[in-house]
Amino acid sequence: HGLLETTPEHGAARAAALGVPRAYASLDELLADDRVEVVHVTSPNHLHFEHASAVLAAGRHVICEKPLAMTSAQSAELVRMATAAGPSRVAVVNFNIRFYPLNQHLRAAINAGELGDVRLISGHYFQDWLLYDTDWNWRLEPEQGGGLRAVGDIGSHWLDLTSFVTGRQVTEVMADLATFIPVRHKPAGRVETFSLERAKDTIPVDIRSEDAATILLRYDNGARGVLAVSQLSAGRKNSLQYQIDGAEAAVAWDSEQPDALWVGHRGRPNETLMRDFALLNDAGRAAEFLPGGHVEGFFDTFAAHFRAVRIVEQREVAHQSLVRPAAVPHPEGVGLLR
Repeated sequence: HGLLETTPEHGAARAAALGVPRAYASLDELLADDRVEVVHVTSPNHLHFEHASAVLAAGRHVICEKPLAMTSAQSAELVRMATAAGPSRVAVVNFNIRFYPLNQHLRAAINAGELGDVRLISGHYFQDWLLYDTDWNWRLEPEQGGGLRAVGDIGSHWLDLTSFVTGRQVTEVMADLATFIPVRHKPAGRVETFSLERAKDTIPVDIRSEDAATILLRYDNGARGVLAVSQLSAGRKNSLQYQIDGAEAAVAWDSEQPDALWVGHRGRPNETLMRDFALLNDAGRAAEFLPGGHVEGFFDTFAAHFRAVRIVEQREVAHQSLVRPAAVPHPEGVGLLR
Protein backbone atom coordinates (compact mmCIF):
# COMPACT_ATOMS: atom_id res chain seq x y z
CA HIS A 1 0.00 0.00 0.00
CA GLY A 2 1.05 3.61 -0.49
CA LEU A 3 -0.14 7.21 -0.71
CA LEU A 4 -0.08 10.24 -2.98
CA GLU A 5 0.10 13.77 -1.57
CA THR A 6 0.02 17.27 -3.05
CA THR A 7 3.78 17.21 -3.63
CA PRO A 8 6.40 14.42 -3.55
CA GLU A 9 7.96 16.10 -0.51
CA HIS A 10 4.67 16.14 1.40
CA GLY A 11 4.07 12.55 0.36
CA ALA A 12 7.42 11.36 1.67
CA ALA A 13 6.86 13.14 4.98
CA ARG A 14 3.34 11.80 5.38
CA ALA A 15 4.39 8.25 4.49
CA ALA A 16 7.15 8.38 7.09
CA ALA A 17 4.76 9.72 9.74
CA LEU A 18 2.15 7.03 9.05
CA GLY A 19 4.53 4.13 8.48
CA VAL A 20 3.31 3.70 4.89
CA PRO A 21 5.95 1.95 2.75
CA ARG A 22 5.49 3.95 -0.47
CA ALA A 23 4.87 7.57 -1.44
CA TYR A 24 4.09 8.06 -5.12
CA ALA A 25 5.21 11.19 -6.96
CA SER A 26 2.18 11.29 -9.27
CA LEU A 27 -1.12 9.56 -9.99
CA ASP A 28 0.41 8.13 -13.16
CA GLU A 29 3.16 6.51 -11.10
CA LEU A 30 0.61 5.12 -8.65
CA LEU A 31 -1.54 3.61 -11.40
CA ALA A 32 1.51 2.15 -13.13
CA ASP A 33 2.21 0.04 -10.03
CA ASP A 34 0.69 -3.39 -10.69
CA ARG A 35 0.48 -4.04 -6.95
CA VAL A 36 -2.24 -1.37 -6.57
CA GLU A 37 -5.72 -2.94 -6.56
CA VAL A 38 -7.94 -0.31 -4.90
CA VAL A 39 -7.55 3.48 -4.81
CA HIS A 40 -9.27 5.68 -2.22
CA VAL A 41 -9.78 9.18 -3.67
CA THR A 42 -9.59 11.74 -0.83
CA SER A 43 -8.46 14.80 -2.78
CA PRO A 44 -10.40 18.12 -2.68
CA ASN A 45 -13.81 17.98 -4.35
CA HIS A 46 -12.83 19.63 -7.63
CA LEU A 47 -10.30 16.85 -8.32
CA HIS A 48 -12.61 13.88 -7.67
CA PHE A 49 -13.74 13.44 -11.27
CA GLU A 50 -10.24 13.69 -12.70
CA HIS A 51 -8.80 11.23 -10.19
CA ALA A 52 -11.68 8.72 -10.05
CA SER A 53 -12.00 8.57 -13.83
CA ALA A 54 -8.26 7.94 -14.17
CA VAL A 55 -8.47 5.11 -11.62
CA LEU A 56 -11.39 3.49 -13.46
CA ALA A 57 -9.66 3.91 -16.84
CA ALA A 58 -6.62 2.14 -15.38
CA GLY A 59 -8.76 -0.86 -14.43
CA ARG A 60 -8.59 -0.38 -10.66
CA HIS A 61 -11.31 -0.47 -8.02
CA VAL A 62 -12.16 2.97 -6.63
CA ILE A 63 -13.55 4.33 -3.36
CA CYS A 64 -14.39 8.02 -3.83
CA GLU A 65 -15.19 10.58 -1.18
CA LYS A 66 -18.32 12.59 -1.84
CA PRO A 67 -19.19 14.41 -3.98
CA LEU A 68 -18.32 12.20 -6.91
CA ALA A 69 -17.74 15.30 -9.04
CA MET A 70 -18.57 18.99 -9.34
CA THR A 71 -21.51 18.42 -11.71
CA SER A 72 -24.13 15.73 -12.22
CA ALA A 73 -22.89 15.28 -15.80
CA GLN A 74 -19.40 14.39 -14.57
CA SER A 75 -20.75 12.02 -11.93
CA ALA A 76 -22.98 10.34 -14.51
CA GLU A 77 -19.88 9.78 -16.64
CA LEU A 78 -18.19 8.04 -13.70
CA VAL A 79 -21.21 5.76 -13.36
CA ARG A 80 -21.05 5.02 -17.09
CA MET A 81 -17.36 4.11 -16.82
CA ALA A 82 -17.95 1.89 -13.78
CA THR A 83 -20.89 0.15 -15.46
CA ALA A 84 -18.91 -0.42 -18.65
CA ALA A 85 -16.14 -2.02 -16.60
CA GLY A 86 -18.56 -4.79 -15.57
CA PRO A 87 -19.84 -6.18 -12.26
CA SER A 88 -16.38 -7.19 -11.11
CA ARG A 89 -15.31 -3.54 -10.84
CA VAL A 90 -15.92 -2.02 -7.41
CA ALA A 91 -16.83 1.69 -7.61
CA VAL A 92 -18.31 3.14 -4.42
CA VAL A 93 -18.88 6.40 -2.55
CA ASN A 94 -17.62 6.57 1.02
CA PHE A 95 -20.84 7.32 2.91
CA ASN A 96 -19.33 5.74 5.99
CA ILE A 97 -22.09 6.59 8.50
CA ARG A 98 -24.20 3.77 7.05
CA PHE A 99 -21.76 1.38 8.67
CA TYR A 100 -22.55 1.96 12.32
CA PRO A 101 -24.00 -1.43 13.33
CA LEU A 102 -27.31 0.01 14.56
CA ASN A 103 -27.92 1.64 11.17
CA GLN A 104 -27.36 -1.70 9.46
CA HIS A 105 -29.67 -3.34 12.02
CA LEU A 106 -32.36 -0.70 11.50
CA ARG A 107 -32.33 -1.03 7.72
CA ALA A 108 -33.09 -4.75 8.04
CA ALA A 109 -35.73 -4.12 10.72
CA ILE A 110 -37.58 -1.53 8.61
CA ASN A 111 -37.36 -3.78 5.57
CA ALA A 112 -38.98 -6.53 7.67
CA GLY A 113 -41.89 -4.21 8.51
CA GLU A 114 -41.12 -3.64 12.20
CA LEU A 115 -41.99 0.08 11.99
CA GLY A 116 -44.87 -0.25 9.55
CA ASP A 117 -45.14 2.22 6.69
CA VAL A 118 -42.63 5.05 7.03
CA ARG A 119 -44.48 8.37 7.30
CA LEU A 120 -42.10 11.05 8.57
CA ILE A 121 -38.30 11.40 8.57
CA SER A 122 -36.85 14.33 10.50
CA GLY A 123 -33.55 15.42 11.94
CA HIS A 124 -30.45 17.53 11.63
CA TYR A 125 -26.73 17.58 11.00
CA PHE A 126 -25.05 20.33 13.03
CA GLN A 127 -21.40 21.33 13.40
CA ASP A 128 -19.72 24.49 14.74
CA TRP A 129 -16.32 24.56 13.05
CA LEU A 130 -17.23 27.57 10.84
CA LEU A 131 -18.90 29.64 13.58
CA TYR A 132 -16.30 32.43 13.56
CA ASP A 133 -15.78 34.73 10.60
CA THR A 134 -12.06 33.88 10.75
CA ASP A 135 -12.67 30.12 10.45
CA TRP A 136 -11.34 28.98 7.09
CA ASN A 137 -11.01 25.89 4.94
CA TRP A 138 -10.79 25.18 1.20
CA ARG A 139 -14.42 24.03 1.30
CA LEU A 140 -15.42 27.71 1.53
CA GLU A 141 -14.10 28.27 -2.01
CA PRO A 142 -16.67 27.08 -4.60
CA GLU A 143 -13.92 26.48 -7.14
CA GLN A 144 -12.57 23.74 -4.88
CA GLY A 145 -15.50 22.70 -2.70
CA GLY A 146 -18.43 23.20 -5.06
CA GLY A 147 -21.49 25.43 -5.01
CA LEU A 148 -23.15 23.61 -2.09
CA ARG A 149 -21.20 23.62 1.15
CA ALA A 150 -23.16 22.73 4.30
CA VAL A 151 -25.68 20.64 2.36
CA GLY A 152 -23.05 19.02 0.16
CA ASP A 153 -20.50 18.42 2.90
CA ILE A 154 -22.67 17.11 5.73
CA GLY A 155 -26.31 17.23 4.63
CA SER A 156 -25.50 14.65 1.98
CA HIS A 157 -24.58 12.18 4.75
CA TRP A 158 -27.98 12.63 6.43
CA LEU A 159 -29.86 12.29 3.14
CA ASP A 160 -27.94 9.16 2.18
CA LEU A 161 -28.24 7.58 5.62
CA THR A 162 -31.97 8.11 6.05
CA SER A 163 -32.71 6.84 2.54
CA PHE A 164 -30.49 3.84 3.24
CA VAL A 165 -32.15 2.80 6.49
CA THR A 166 -35.73 3.43 5.30
CA GLY A 167 -35.37 2.22 1.71
CA ARG A 168 -37.20 5.38 0.60
CA GLN A 169 -35.88 7.77 -2.06
CA VAL A 170 -36.34 11.54 -2.15
CA THR A 171 -38.49 12.67 -5.09
CA GLU A 172 -39.13 16.35 -4.31
CA VAL A 173 -37.14 19.00 -2.46
CA MET A 174 -37.75 22.56 -1.26
CA ALA A 175 -34.70 24.14 0.36
CA ASP A 176 -33.93 27.47 2.02
CA LEU A 177 -30.17 28.11 1.96
CA ALA A 178 -28.69 30.80 4.21
CA THR A 179 -25.29 32.51 4.28
CA PHE A 180 -25.11 34.18 7.69
CA ILE A 181 -21.48 35.27 7.30
CA PRO A 182 -21.37 36.91 3.85
CA VAL A 183 -17.78 38.10 4.29
CA ARG A 184 -15.15 35.95 5.97
CA HIS A 185 -11.65 36.93 6.97
CA LYS A 186 -9.28 34.43 5.43
CA PRO A 187 -6.02 34.08 7.39
CA ALA A 188 -3.06 35.42 5.44
CA GLY A 189 -1.00 32.44 6.61
CA ARG A 190 -1.63 28.80 7.38
CA VAL A 191 -4.42 27.95 9.81
CA GLU A 192 -5.57 24.62 11.21
CA THR A 193 -9.14 23.55 10.46
CA PHE A 194 -11.21 23.11 13.67
CA SER A 195 -8.74 25.32 15.59
CA LEU A 196 -9.88 28.00 18.07
CA GLU A 197 -7.02 30.22 16.93
CA ARG A 198 -8.22 33.48 15.36
CA ALA A 199 -5.74 34.94 12.90
CA LYS A 200 -4.74 38.61 13.19
CA ASP A 201 -3.64 39.07 9.58
CA THR A 202 -6.59 38.33 7.31
CA ILE A 203 -7.97 38.95 3.83
CA PRO A 204 -11.72 39.68 3.39
CA VAL A 205 -13.44 37.17 1.10
CA ASP A 206 -17.04 37.26 -0.16
CA ILE A 207 -18.78 33.95 0.58
CA ARG A 208 -20.99 32.39 -2.09
CA SER A 209 -21.97 29.12 -0.38
CA GLU A 210 -24.43 28.39 2.42
CA ASP A 211 -23.66 28.23 6.14
CA ALA A 212 -26.96 26.52 6.92
CA ALA A 213 -30.11 25.17 5.30
CA THR A 214 -33.62 24.04 6.11
CA ILE A 215 -35.03 21.48 3.70
CA LEU A 216 -38.49 19.98 3.16
CA LEU A 217 -38.57 16.56 1.51
CA ARG A 218 -41.08 14.24 -0.16
CA TYR A 219 -40.34 10.55 -0.63
CA ASP A 220 -41.37 7.96 -3.18
CA ASN A 221 -43.95 6.37 -0.84
CA GLY A 222 -45.60 9.68 0.08
CA ALA A 223 -43.63 10.13 3.32
CA ARG A 224 -42.52 13.62 4.32
CA GLY A 225 -39.19 14.78 5.67
CA VAL A 226 -37.56 17.82 7.22
CA LEU A 227 -33.82 18.40 7.61
CA ALA A 228 -31.84 21.24 9.22
CA VAL A 229 -28.15 21.57 8.38
CA SER A 230 -25.67 23.98 9.94
CA GLN A 231 -21.93 24.52 10.29
CA LEU A 232 -22.51 27.40 12.75
CA SER A 233 -24.17 25.60 15.70
CA ALA A 234 -22.01 26.34 18.73
CA GLY A 235 -21.16 23.27 20.77
CA ARG A 236 -22.32 20.78 18.16
CA LYS A 237 -19.10 19.21 16.96
CA ASN A 238 -20.55 16.49 14.73
CA SER A 239 -24.20 15.94 15.58
CA LEU A 240 -26.20 13.88 13.09
CA GLN A 241 -29.63 12.94 14.42
CA TYR A 242 -32.68 11.40 12.77
CA GLN A 243 -36.13 10.25 13.86
CA ILE A 244 -38.20 7.95 11.67
CA ASP A 245 -41.92 7.70 12.40
CA GLY A 246 -43.74 4.64 11.11
CA ALA A 247 -47.32 3.45 11.34
CA GLU A 248 -46.44 1.00 14.14
CA ALA A 249 -43.39 2.47 15.91
CA ALA A 250 -40.73 5.19 15.76
CA VAL A 251 -36.95 5.16 16.08
CA ALA A 252 -34.29 7.80 16.71
CA TRP A 253 -30.49 7.69 16.47
CA ASP A 254 -27.72 10.14 17.35
CA SER A 255 -24.23 9.87 15.83
CA GLU A 256 -22.67 11.19 19.05
CA GLN A 257 -24.21 8.23 20.93
CA PRO A 258 -23.93 5.64 18.15
CA ASP A 259 -24.41 2.52 20.28
CA ALA A 260 -27.98 3.45 21.31
CA LEU A 261 -31.17 3.32 19.24
CA TRP A 262 -34.34 4.80 20.77
CA VAL A 263 -37.52 2.88 19.91
CA GLY A 264 -40.86 4.61 20.53
CA HIS A 265 -44.25 2.94 21.09
CA ARG A 266 -47.84 4.12 21.59
CA GLY A 267 -49.23 1.53 23.98
CA ARG A 268 -46.20 0.30 25.93
CA PRO A 269 -42.99 1.72 27.39
CA ASN A 270 -40.40 3.08 25.02
CA GLU A 271 -37.09 1.25 24.69
CA THR A 272 -33.41 1.91 24.10
CA LEU A 273 -31.70 -0.81 22.10
CA MET A 274 -27.99 -0.95 22.89
CA ARG A 275 -25.54 -2.39 20.40
CA ASP A 276 -25.09 -5.97 21.57
CA PHE A 277 -24.31 -8.99 19.43
CA ALA A 278 -27.01 -11.01 21.17
CA LEU A 279 -29.71 -8.39 20.50
CA LEU A 280 -29.05 -7.30 16.91
CA ASN A 281 -30.33 -8.95 13.76
CA ASP A 282 -27.99 -10.59 11.25
CA ALA A 283 -27.25 -7.35 9.40
CA GLY A 284 -26.34 -5.52 12.60
CA ARG A 285 -24.15 -8.35 13.88
CA ALA A 286 -22.32 -8.59 10.56
CA ALA A 287 -21.31 -4.93 10.86
CA GLU A 288 -19.91 -5.19 14.39
CA PHE A 289 -16.22 -5.25 15.23
CA LEU A 290 -16.40 -5.26 19.04
CA PRO A 291 -18.57 -6.80 21.77
CA GLY A 292 -21.31 -4.73 23.38
CA GLY A 293 -20.03 -2.16 25.86
CA HIS A 294 -16.90 -1.55 23.78
CA VAL A 295 -17.82 1.64 21.93
CA GLU A 296 -17.36 1.62 18.17
CA GLY A 297 -16.52 5.01 16.72
CA PHE A 298 -16.27 7.05 13.54
CA PHE A 299 -13.05 5.43 12.33
CA ASP A 300 -14.61 1.97 12.70
CA THR A 301 -17.23 2.88 10.10
CA PHE A 302 -14.48 3.45 7.54
CA ALA A 303 -12.99 0.07 8.37
CA ALA A 304 -16.41 -1.56 7.98
CA HIS A 305 -16.93 0.05 4.57
CA PHE A 306 -13.46 -0.96 3.40
CA ARG A 307 -14.14 -4.49 4.61
CA ALA A 308 -17.36 -4.50 2.59
CA VAL A 309 -15.47 -3.31 -0.49
CA ARG A 310 -12.92 -6.08 -0.05
CA ILE A 311 -15.65 -8.69 0.25
CA VAL A 312 -17.33 -7.44 -2.93
CA GLU A 313 -14.00 -7.43 -4.71
CA GLN A 314 -13.34 -11.03 -3.73
CA ARG A 315 -16.97 -11.94 -4.52
CA GLU A 316 -17.50 -13.91 -1.34
CA VAL A 317 -21.11 -14.93 -1.93
CA ALA A 318 -21.78 -15.73 1.72
CA HIS A 319 -21.44 -12.05 2.59
CA GLN A 320 -23.48 -10.51 -0.21
CA SER A 321 -26.52 -9.89 2.00
CA LEU A 322 -24.41 -7.43 3.98
CA VAL A 323 -22.30 -5.95 1.26
CA ARG A 324 -24.53 -5.34 -1.72
CA PRO A 325 -26.82 -2.86 0.03
CA ALA A 326 -24.06 -1.58 2.27
CA ALA A 327 -21.24 -0.62 -0.08
CA VAL A 328 -22.46 2.64 -1.58
CA PRO A 329 -22.49 2.38 -5.40
CA HIS A 330 -21.76 5.36 -7.65
CA PRO A 331 -25.39 5.76 -8.88
CA GLU A 332 -26.53 6.65 -5.36
CA GLY A 333 -23.85 9.33 -5.19
CA VAL A 334 -25.19 10.75 -8.45
CA GLY A 335 -28.72 10.91 -7.06
CA LEU A 336 -27.55 12.97 -4.10
CA LEU A 337 -25.54 15.31 -6.32
CA ARG A 338 -28.60 16.01 -8.45
